[in-house]
Amino acid sequence: MERYTAAVVQMASGPDRAANVARASALVRDAAARGAKLVLLPEVFAWRGPRAEEPQAIESIPGPTADAMAAVARDCGIHLCAGSILEAAPGDRRAYNTSCLFDPAGRLLARYRKIHLFDVDLPGRVTVRESDTRVPGDDVVAVPTALGTLGLSVCYDLRFPELYRRLARAGAQVLLVPSAFTAPTGAAHWEVLCRARAIENQCWLVAADQTGMSPHGFADWGDSMIVDPWGTVVARAADGEGIAVADVDLAAVARVRRELPALAHRRLE
Repeated sequence: MERYTAAVVQMASGPDRAANVARASALVRDAAARGAKLVLLPEVFAWRGPRAEEPQAIESIPGPTADAMAAVARDCGIHLCAGSILEAAPGDRRAYNTSCLFDPAGRLLARYRKIHLFDVDLPGRVTVRESDTRVPGDDVVAVPTALGTLGLSVCYDLRFPELYRRLARAGAQVLLVPSAFTAPTGAAHWEVLCRARAIENQCWLVAADQTGMSPHGFADWGDSMIVDPWGTVVARAADGEGIAVADVDLAAVARVRRELPALAHRRLE
């Protein structure tokens, strides 16, 4: 499909998994009703609570949340990237932070386990040690689909351009970035990073973010957006929960890469 509508879903998820999954499902259905063929949920859309309670939120894939999202994708006939789910890691008390991609038949096309973990201390603003409760993944995941080749990533990955270059080299035309970006780092860097990853890889970039107050005591940034291969923000979510939609034209990827063939000019790998 050369041209189609994509949607980002912005949420303020909390510690009630059933409520979060129900809200996510309703927002995805709303996006599909507006014509979206590709829908992206934010990172940890199904559960956000105190770090000490995370072991009780870990689940398998397939499992309750993945099964619910597969059903929504099937009911709506869409490709759905289910943000991220806390996936059980065999032999470890911690979890993978795993993004799942479902096709219109509800089949799990791919899973991506977040590679880069957010261990940051900004005094007086944000202190997070994601590695205390999460296990890093290893695999770069680019998935050929009827909507083009989709490159999977999660949140903090956005700061590591080498991942996105590897996705582009693997054929990615659309980069997916489910996120829970903090307000301090988001205000400074979110849009710049989203646009940079789109520009330097000459890809569409679809980024869905959490909004509101996180359970860890700091605000999330929101500002979910869709960016074209020239780096223009073509859709942006309003404050609070909701969706934003834009048409994705894969011909724009080919055109930008032809007219400004920077990827073909690489001299360093």
